[in-house]
Amino acid sequence: MSDWVKGRVAAKQQWAEGLYSMRFEATLEPFSAGQYIKVAMDIDGERVGRPYSLVNPPGQAEPEIYFNAIPEGPLTPRLSDLEPGDTVWLSARASGIFTLDTVQPAKTLWLLATGTALGVYLSILRTATPWEQFERVVLVHGVRQPSDLTYGDTLAEIVAHHGERFTFIPAISRAEAPDALYGRITDLLVSGTLEARAGATITPEDSHVMLCGNSAMIKESKAILESRGLERHRRHAPGQYTTEQYH
Repeated sequence: MSDWVKGRVAAKQQWAEGLYSMRFEATLEPFSAGQYIKVAMDIDGERVGRPYSLVNPPGQAEPEIYFNAIPEGPLTPRLSDLEPGDTVWLSARASGIFTLDTVQPAKTLWLLATGTALGVYLSILRTATPWEQFERVVLVHGVRQPSDLTYGDTLAEIVAHHGERFTFIPAISRAEAPDALYGRITDLLVSGTLEARAGATITPEDSHVMLCGNSAMIKESKAILESRGLERHRRHAPGQYTTEQYH
């Protein structure tokens, strides 16, 4: 990913303390929902870039990312300080295989996310693919505090388009809130609480699970899923769960 294009910040939104989304004016190559780009700034004579999943669906004009500003990070504190009109570098071509391109159809697609990993699923859900390949989609967003639950308008639009075929389940680990489950995604999986809320069961026969976010969540979830007989999906060896972990 050495080909860079210059972009301009089109819009920035701060959702909570250190939690941002940003849209850019830039022309990128076509991509598949679920892929990521690199965003970079020139800092002290060096181009510093990091990967970010695209939140926007393919065909939408402005690339969008969703990120945490890490105080000690080399890029995100400066990135979060940018304002509309400021310039930034973006990789021209998206990368990654966290897509539904080779996933086999099933009854239920489970999308498990922690934190800003929600963004990649918003891209996927706003395409036709999941709705053509699955009867139902269950999106689970694990966060620490209620203020970390974001993109409410986008989720409402998905509900409006797909009705009962789409289920959104927020899970908050450090506070209780109306309509949200209390606890970590992995604990809710083990207890059966998550599946009870969804009214569906994760099985190798009728489920595909996508995992994106915190590395501990991914590691623990993989062990839970494999204990139930699900196998990791690979391009040439179809399985029942897919992972993304690039940070």
